Amino acid sequence: MIKLDKLNRNERIAGLMHILTSKPNFIFTYSYFCNIFNVKKPSISGDITIMKELVEKLDIGTIETISGANGGVKFMPKVREEDTKKLLRDLCLKLSTPDRVIPGGFIYMMDVLYSPNIVRNLGKIFSNKFIDKKVDCVVTIETKGIPIGLMTAENLNVPLVIIRKNSKITEGPTVNINYISGSTKKIQTMSLSKRAIKEGSRVLVIDDFMRAGGTIKGIYEMMMEFGAEVVGTGIFISTIEPEKKLIKDYTSLILMEKIDEENKKIFLRSNYEKLK
Repeated sequence: MIKLDKLNRNERIAGLMHILTSKPNFIFTYSYFCNIFNVKKPSISGDITIMKELVEKLDIGTIETISGANGGVKFMPKVREEDTKKLLRDLCLKLSTPDRVIPGGFIYMMDVLYSPNIVRNLGKIFSNKFIDKKVDCVVTIETKGIPIGLMTAENLNVPLVIIRKNSKITEGPTVNINYISGSTKKIQTMSLSKRAIKEGSRVLVIDDFMRAGGTIKGIYEMMMEFGAEVVGTGIFISTIEPEKKLIKDYTSLILMEKIDEENKKIFLRSNYEKLK
């Protein structure tokens, strides 16, 4: 552990903010900060009080103090309401250009899903939505859901578990299940290492796109095999049709109303209201 020479309050607060924001939702003990900054606990407590007011004024997250033997302080980031609205609105415009139409009723969005700045904010949005679910891990299926899943897991300070579409020898013994795609009605296979999830885990499912919900339903069934409980489901884009999905309880950020392949038109709208 690095120990710093005596710093003034402003310098300490800057250092504290850097440490807390670099590891979201992680509980740091007061003694940890006391040792680093070489000050007594009352000084750190005063700094934290100032920081609480600051992040609330800036509306960039919350700082929570936890009492008790295992207590301390943690920072939970958020995207401001206006910034969330603007992000989703801008993404709808960005993803609606004619050159993004892919035959079969799909949208090209690899550039968006692999943009660090975009997925970092999407991860904050999902983590804020599900923070009260006491999630033990985030689960996604390869490959396009991985970036959003990873950023969500980082903000919740939990592991990311990736379900494979084919088993990997390097992952050891696996659980394999067959599921029916809700859109193509084809039988497909998903695989997950037996060591990936502990029995009784509370799981948050994150994916990039959902049409009928067959893949998500398959993930639910996989979680049942592990004795895990799905406590939430977040989808980046979901389609309006079919209206009857194979799953019921989910939150999508953007709704795809339809794709006109012939005229290369994509109709998207923000689903911001569902986040409240």
